[in-house]
Amino acid sequence: MGGRMGQRVLPLARVGVYVPGGTAPLPSSLLMSAIPARVAGVDEVIVCTPPGENGQVPAVTLAAAQVAGVERVFRVGGAQAVAAMAYGTASVPRVDKVVGAGGLFTTLAKRQVYGHVGLDGLYGPTETVVVADASADPAWVAADLLAQAEHDVLATAILLTPSRRLAEAVQAAVVEQLASLDRTSVIETALRGQGGIVVTPDLATAVELADAFAPEHLCLSVRAPETWAGRIRNAGGLFLGEHSCEVLGDYVSGPSHVMPTGGTARFASPVNVLDFVKITNVIALDAETAGKLASAAARVAGAESLTAHAAAAAMRGGGER
Repeated sequence: MGGRMGQRVLPLARVGVYVPGGTAPLPSSLLMSAIPARVAGVDEVIVCTPPGENGQVPAVTLAAAQVAGVERVFRVGGAQAVAAMAYGTASVPRVDKVVGAGGLFTTLAKRQVYGHVGLDGLYGPTETVVVADASADPAWVAADLLAQAEHDVLATAILLTPSRRLAEAVQAAVVEQLASLDRTSVIETALRGQGGIVVTPDLATAVELADAFAPEHLCLSVRAPETWAGRIRNAGGLFLGEHSCEVLGDYVSGPSHVMPTGGTARFASPVNVLDFVKITNVIALDAETAGKLASAAARVAGAESLTAHAAAAAMRGGGER
């Protein structure tokens, strides 16, 4: 018997990266989406991003585009940018896939164009759950929660701990550190709306609750984090130990900070090189092999009452022609 059956993996031809920038430039989001595309071998990567208050794309965003090998940057944001990349315009080329997080209208636009163009996912507000035991440094935990809340008024920052003493110390540290930060109104709104500290009966319960929440970022600030990591199935990113803080994942530790939100980590994955390739099944059989498989195919077709299928298979059953 001869021939082969398998899969051919090819990079996409053109990918569009959406880079949000409504309240601040986010060059890290560009890097975290465009670099995996480049690693995968995508032929062309373009970027759409809203301009700053001066009507220009921030220089730091353009610098990130240069580093990531982006061909073109378009000064357009929101739903308009998603539509432009999905359908193409006189100036913005149509892409095969749109990737990158954004605000509510960007996400709704991605939902509308799905099927006309590929998507990496539908992302909601960012979220972090910190699971900490009595060994954790309350100042570090507080800093991690504040960093998450700084993103957006809809950001989620939650601490789960069996230690009431730690919970109270983190609460005090949050108040203390908040006074020295810039985006205090954003942080306070986020903490009031989606933040919280939950004291659990034990560490196992805290880990179980975190896994059920399926957060974008799950930080294990505990003794022996590797031991507890085995109990986590649902998380976009798993940060093991106090030195593996979520902020490092945002900027430098990669491989991408674009991760599933809103509980979708139950079935979705962070952006990675596999998002930028497609798979084609390949079937290349010689006459002898096709002849031996044909009778089985014909029987299955007959069971499905598809006589044309059965006939086409039976014609190959005689071997060489």
